[in-house]
Amino acid sequence: MKVVALVQARMGSTRLPDKVMKPIGGVPMIELLLSRLSRATEVDQIVVATSVDVRNLPLVEYVHKLGYACEQGSENDVLDRYVQAARVHQADVVVRITGDCPLVDPQLVDEVIRGFKSSNTDYFSNISPPTYPDGLDIEVFFLSALEQASQETDKAYDHEHVTPYLRESGRFKTASMQYPEDLSALRWTVDEPADLAVIKNIFQAFSPRTDFSWREVLELQRQQPAIFHLNQNIIRNEGASMGTGQKLWKRAKQIIPGGSMLLSKRAEMFLPDLWPAYFSKAKGCKVWDLDGNEYIDMSIMGIGTNTLGYGHPEVDDAVRRTIDAGNMSTLNCPEEVYLAEKLIELHPWADMARFARSGGEANAIAIRIARAASGKDKVAICGYHGWHDWYLSANLGDDKVLAGHLLPGLQPNGVPEGLRGTVFPFNYNNYAELEALVNEHDIGVIKMEVVRNFGPEDNFLHKVRQLATERGIVLIFDECTSGFRQTYGGIHKMYGVEPDMAMFAKALGNGYAITATIGRREIMEAAQTTFISSTFWTERIGPTAALATLDVMARIKSWETITNTGLDITARWKALAAKYDLSITTNGLPALTGFGFNSPNALAYKTLVTQEMLAKGYLAGTSVYVCTEHTPKVVNDFFEALEPVFALVKECEEGRDVMTLLKGPVCHSGFKRLN
Repeated sequence: MKVVALVQARMGSTRLPDKVMKPIGGVPMIELLLSRLSRATEVDQIVVATSVDVRNLPLVEYVHKLGYACEQGSENDVLDRYVQAARVHQADVVVRITGDCPLVDPQLVDEVIRGFKSSNTDYFSNISPPTYPDGLDIEVFFLSALEQASQETDKAYDHEHVTPYLRESGRFKTASMQYPEDLSALRWTVDEPADLAVIKNIFQAFSPRTDFSWREVLELQRQQPAIFHLNQNIIRNEGASMGTGQKLWKRAKQIIPGGSMLLSKRAEMFLPDLWPAYFSKAKGCKVWDLDGNEYIDMSIMGIGTNTLGYGHPEVDDAVRRTIDAGNMSTLNCPEEVYLAEKLIELHPWADMARFARSGGEANAIAIRIARAASGKDKVAICGYHGWHDWYLSANLGDDKVLAGHLLPGLQPNGVPEGLRGTVFPFNYNNYAELEALVNEHDIGVIKMEVVRNFGPEDNFLHKVRQLATERGIVLIFDECTSGFRQTYGGIHKMYGVEPDMAMFAKALGNGYAITATIGRREIMEAAQTTFISSTFWTERIGPTAALATLDVMARIKSWETITNTGLDITARWKALAAKYDLSITTNGLPALTGFGFNSPNALAYKTLVTQEMLAKGYLAGTSVYVCTEHTPKVVNDFFEALEPVFALVKECEEGRDVMTLLKGPVCHSGFKRLN
């Protein structure tokens, strides 16, 4: 029988790209692995099995240079890659070695092969159950058995991981060898940067030797455990149960503080260990993850940016035309003038506009202009207004001050102490609190969200307007979130109250970056007395997208559709809760609707909803940011899938332990530091 060792290797690892070519003591990891494996006397030939992905060409060239065969096959169907490579080299018996195991021990390989030959089985390994350190995995099987497995199973998992069907289907004779001591918790493989650091430590400890045995490594770990500490918290074979997005999220947290540019998109806010995290495509109200799984987005729809759905054809076509014509130039784009005119037309109280590309920028612009116009530093605020120093300074000395303004858990580290006492929060509908702030401090600006979780009471907004007018205070309405959701423009139009300035963001460009600050001429012209300027505020895509978005909104009256859909969703949550005798509280604008379970287990229940709905093909939790693509059928199907989850929550309220239903940790309630 011809015994061929197939080394599975590729450059496109999600958690550690190019890992097989990473240098260890100046030598690529794949070379060290092949050199060690070549000492196995029971192996007749060594072949590297990689994929046809062009990223693997450097690996193919290097393996050939070393004098080994290298076959390229399917990127995702690794089982078929094995079958084809083994056939090319006329293997009778295949030894499976993975390219992330540079400590492969040739004597152990020989021992497993001899075990296979004497066992009269189709499959033999040292991993079932695992007792050797992770990184010494060896599997031996007949090619004929692998061919049978490839024909019989159509599960993506089996084709990605090669051997599960051989081990688990019951169709094959299997056996295994075990070490007398369970060493399976030891981690000697390379999947992540911490793993590579440990392996480098090991080779350095034995340098210049590279032929040390696995038992010598075990003795080294017992004598010098500190060398091995870096990766000991990583779970064995964790990658086998993780999707590509989850692997990439884990990698991102090592190189991007917080893992993402937006706190609200952290996987920990939804389903810490199971959330897909990244998308490959989005259209309408559907999202596809990096593994091609399709989900209906009944969650935050790009954090409320896409009220017309993802990839609206008219908006995207306008953007494509702009790209073809050119996005940037020494000259200005005319679209910013047209957009300014349009927003002023929709808000006759305003005379001028400035544009930026993010809501935080719009808030900072508005504050700078308002302070310049009023000649005063102190600001009274109500709601969430971005991440800049001026806003977060409210938490200096007490990081709970802003907890009631949407974002609990924010620390003001890095905000200059000199800003203490410049920003004063007040609570919505508490006019007396605001009036007291104005009487006690020399307030020059009042900045507030018009509405978020509930509307004004007792003429609250009109009283604020009158107070600002009487005291010469600049009144700013932050409509970054609320704009264009319940009216064609700012939601303040519903209440008949006109501010001095207003900002619009999320919905304005239907997923493209554009924000606007509009205001009265006498206020806005103060921008000329200070410095507010940025290169990419002059790019053309944002204004183009906004103009197209406004045209579509006006034609289909999108604000009416999403408001009615949101009201329907809210009513059906309440009805479902009543049916199962669950206590919930709903909140938010109709088109930004949400609910919470009134229970000590509320976070666990939210996690359960997300977990169970994800399994049914939904991105969902306890809030829905509505878009026009959320048709009645989409909503009906959503609630049909959701009802059994409410039934599960009811069981938990009656005594079932919700933690036994969760497959991972409970989601975060606020913005905690990530490890």
